[in-house]
Amino acid sequence: MSGQPGNGRVGPGDPLASVPQKPAVPAHAAPPPRPLPGTGEPHRHILVVIVLDRPGVLNRVASLMRARNFNIDSLAVSRTDREGLSRMTLTLHGDDVAVEQATKQLYKLVDVLKVQDVTAEPLVEHELAFVKVRVTDANRAEVIKIVELSRGRVVDLSAESVIIEATGTEAEVDALVALLRTYGIKELVRTGAVVMARGAQSIEEAVKR
Repeated sequence: MSGQPGNGRVGPGDPLASVPQKPAVPAHAAPPPRPLPGTGEPHRHILVVIVLDRPGVLNRVASLMRARNFNIDSLAVSRTDREGLSRMTLTLHGDDVAVEQATKQLYKLVDVLKVQDVTAEPLVEHELAFVKVRVTDANRAEVIKIVELSRGRVVDLSAESVIIEATGTEAEVDALVALLRTYGIKELVRTGAVVMARGAQSIEEAVKR
């Protein structure tokens, strides 16, 4: 019998037949799936880590990043103006989710006080490089001219080589090294990037001890 109570259906003679029926909507819509680490587009990240100045801290930080399958592009460490604190600047490539998870894992290390991904922040960024370049009497002046145009400086001269000091962003140092490579690089050492946020904010002042 159409419209019989309890059968859950609306028959032709039922007064509810003329009422438009709304499609069923789930009570709780599931959130969109969270991207998995390693599935996003990898790009360069800059992490600033404030740590206690104790033996083994550098090894623990580097080991954690290695365990999460990151290849650290550069790592610069120095003391801060606060006694007992050191500052690490790491540059690495990875997708946003993987780097975010690595940042959370760094916080779990005993001697780590502050971790900040400053990739998207307005920064002053510099690194220092020494480049020993092979020269001859015929091309020495040409090499020095290239260095001067690139805002580098010659810090040592000998009969067969020059040592050049280059400072700037990673891209600027890369560009000068590429030019000097055509003359023959005998030796190269780079400090890795160090960064500082523009404006009044300070990651070191945000550290609570």
